[in-house]
Amino acid sequence: MTALDQKFAALAADNAPGQEVRQDMSGLDAVMKGGLFNGTPVDFSHGDVDAHPPTPGSAEAWQAGFEVGGQQAYTEYRGAAAIREKVAARLAEFTGHPLSADSELIITPGTQGALFLALGATVTNGTKVAVVEPDYFANRKLVVFFGGEVVPVALTYGGQGSDNGPDLAQLEAAFKSGTEVLVFSTPNNPTGVVYSAQDIAAIARLASSYGVTVIVDQLYSRLLYTGESYTHLRADPQAPGNLITIMGPSKTESLSGFRLGVAFGTAALIERMERLQAIVSLRAAGYNQAALETWLNEPEGWMDARIAAHQAIRDELVSLFRAAGIEVAVPQAGSYVFPKLPDLSVSPEVFVQLLRRQAAVTVTPGSEFAPGTRDSIRLNFSQDHEAAVAAVKRIIEMIERYKA
Repeated sequence: MTALDQKFAALAADNAPGQEVRQDMSGLDAVMKGGLFNGTPVDFSHGDVDAHPPTPGSAEAWQAGFEVGGQQAYTEYRGAAAIREKVAARLAEFTGHPLSADSELIITPGTQGALFLALGATVTNGTKVAVVEPDYFANRKLVVFFGGEVVPVALTYGGQGSDNGPDLAQLEAAFKSGTEVLVFSTPNNPTGVVYSAQDIAAIARLASSYGVTVIVDQLYSRLLYTGESYTHLRADPQAPGNLITIMGPSKTESLSGFRLGVAFGTAALIERMERLQAIVSLRAAGYNQAALETWLNEPEGWMDARIAAHQAIRDELVSLFRAAGIEVAVPQAGSYVFPKLPDLSVSPEVFVQLLRRQAAVTVTPGSEFAPGTRDSIRLNFSQDHEAAVAAVKRIIEMIERYKA
């Protein structure tokens, strides 16, 4: 394998979330003898925007952007100035820290695009990057793609509140060893851990002390469950000088089809990201940017209802897994559960394939999120409630069928 082949091998997409939608799942009940298929395939690799539709007014906002015509189609590389002004004001209020729409914000093709640009702006050959494990599948892949060296930092999950979080001793050791960049998500994908105020303060202090650039993914920071609170790194008095925050309306607000994200933070890094975006995609899709008019601007009570619906699904799925003796942490936020499989007579990778073929349930293997979580599976439970429950019951039956 050539060096170039190795570079792109790091981006393997076979198990990437959402990939299974390309595969036809029809007719499995007719062809899979002994299967558990009941006529309702469920793809837990991504959320269901039919069960949880986009924010009210998003289609109308898009139509208005379309009617503007060329001016909206060909915005600045950073995104339309008028839209950035509104988004920056709302983000400043949400995060508790001022934000310049002109110099500190860029609209990107999804949060995935924002992550690519952020790591592309900070990582080069030999750059040591602290990557929390487990965490979002693309973090490690992009670090390797850009020539960086992954320095793993363990995340504790499954405890109560402040018992969860990154290993701060490992993190400081990584910084002492020459790590230049830290990338992590809070709420964490795939575990649903929300970093405590104490952890965020410690990260701010350590990153500032050692001059480390921080990229923090806050995609699910609005989908907090009862009793949970959230601390924004950018609002900490000791926030690092080089900091990029990534957010967007694709998940909680079900606007994933518009491919919209934002990155905001240090002006010099945003400028680098703009230069890279100008080559990669020119801009986030111009007409689609108009849908951001609805983001952080939903009707009163809409977000509360969305959180309540997801919390009800979360609670029932966790109860089902635990009643079956399957280890699973209660997510503090977001729409993911990350159950740990017991010992099986087949490998976790084969089990994931059997789930799809015999039970019409698609999940993401835990190996996507860290080498050490190969025996877990991730489910995005932003689904139709009844269908999600039925699918988890099939998962449990399959676990019983293939127990060692």
